[in-house]
Amino acid sequence: MTYHYGAAAQTRPPRISAAFDSGNIEVEAASRCDDIRLRIRSDNASSHLQWFHFRLAGAAGADCRMQIVNAGDAAFAKGFADYQACASYDREDWFRVPTSYDGKVLTISHRPAHNACWYAYFAPYPLERHAALLARAQAMPDALLLPLGRTCDGRDLDAVRIGRPAAGKRQVWVIARQHPGETMAEWWMEGFLDRLARTDEPAVARLRERALIHAVPNMNPDGSFRGNIRTNAAGTDLNRAWLKPDPETAPEVHAVREEMFRTGVDVCLDVHGDEALPYAFIAGYEGLAHPLPGQLERLAAFRQALDAATPLFQTKHGYPPAPPGRANLNVCTSYLAHTFGCLSMTLEQPFKDNEAAPRPRTGYDPAACRELAEACIEVLADSLD
Repeated sequence: MTYHYGAAAQTRPPRISAAFDSGNIEVEAASRCDDIRLRIRSDNASSHLQWFHFRLAGAAGADCRMQIVNAGDAAFAKGFADYQACASYDREDWFRVPTSYDGKVLTISHRPAHNACWYAYFAPYPLERHAALLARAQAMPDALLLPLGRTCDGRDLDAVRIGRPAAGKRQVWVIARQHPGETMAEWWMEGFLDRLARTDEPAVARLRERALIHAVPNMNPDGSFRGNIRTNAAGTDLNRAWLKPDPETAPEVHAVREEMFRTGVDVCLDVHGDEALPYAFIAGYEGLAHPLPGQLERLAAFRQALDAATPLFQTKHGYPPAPPGRANLNVCTSYLAHTFGCLSMTLEQPFKDNEAAPRPRTGYDPAACRELAEACIEVLADSLD
């Protein structure tokens, strides 16, 4: 039998697969290119679902209609409004394709130019690239890879320390991807670490002179590999486990927190992605009951400086601050600000295009993540004065 779809003729049904690193999709029906029905699989040990990543094969030139029928059950379903899915033929160049959401079903409409095309919620950051980033980072001047512990699935949890230890240096921590489906966080980390290798640049030299930088590029490698959006292999939301992390169900937070107590924390930037808001912004610790003198002013100054440093960031849109005394100390940013009296921030980036600096073909993309990270280095260096 031959199926005809527009100008394309297919001699066999299309094939959908997700049996790879960070793959996530289940097939409900895929006998015709114009009637593919899919479901996002929930996180392995929780009910959260949102991340998808799959390959469509055998559909070159066909008008494909892929419906994710349980999108309305997603953890942040409203985030699918005005969202465009990511697609790639080579898994390096990711571009946006027409996508619509009716409140229940997410529909991706695309005519692929090649016989294999990958689709994802955002450009994936596979564990092999993560390993390459760690290897590249430890080779930079005055860098040391530090194995902090193991994950629930037995994977390595690593940090990279950058800079030469010396008395009086500030302790700067940068962590990413507590929520594994927020892959823009590790794309940001790639830009951050790659720029720190350029030691002849004034901002990099200034930051290295004033601080030891501790970077954890991926806090949740198990969830990343499993295709989870929110949790680790034990079903724990790591960004809600900082007050009393269980070594069995949140070993990642437990290990990083132990190292933080060893080094101290003067600044921490926790990098994330937000499903709904089409902006990059910083969430802080305004809800602390008793902030130290100047602590809230430092937060405001960092936001303002980053806003001035890059059009990718803005301060008009973000989460409403918690009222004083209502901070959730299970959350990393509030916990660290409370415990260490430090400048602690959650940097959020969009899954959608960034309305402050739109990119029509790609939307907010890995290149934008890296550019924002480079701007953050300038502001971090100045924030230590």
